[in-house]
Amino acid sequence: MQAIVDERADPRQREALRKIIHGEDTEEMATMWWVYSAMAPNKLPTLYKPIDVDIDIEKRTGHMSIPGIAEMSAEPIRNPVTGAEHRARINLPHGFEYTIAEMASASSSVKGPVAMEFKNTYGSSPNCA
Repeated sequence: MQAIVDERADPRQREALRKIIHGEDTEEMATMWWVYSAMAPNKLPTLYKPIDVDIDIEKRTGHMSIPGIAEMSAEPIRNPVTGAEHRARINLPHGFEYTIAEMASASSSVKGPVAMEFKNTYGSSPNCA
């Protein structure tokens, strides 16, 4: 597991975010972060880098960039015959991670010790309200 916190966070925020991301500041099974941390026992040192994020949940589009480490993008799922945009949602009234999520087609490229590459695969924009 490689946690990355935006470099603009001050020292107090950095430590608080590191603890949240590593599931340290919660009851067992109380947050998705605890679950992620439990599934990833090998934790690399937290990085503090510039993070650029632009998300439009309603349009199901987004982009995230951590220069030299990660690039991610999302766009609406398209009908394979007509090319028209689909709108699909997952609705979990008592959901653990979210109650409603807009589905999207996502691509990610991550470099470094936890490298991975995904093209036009599952993406979602959770509505955490």
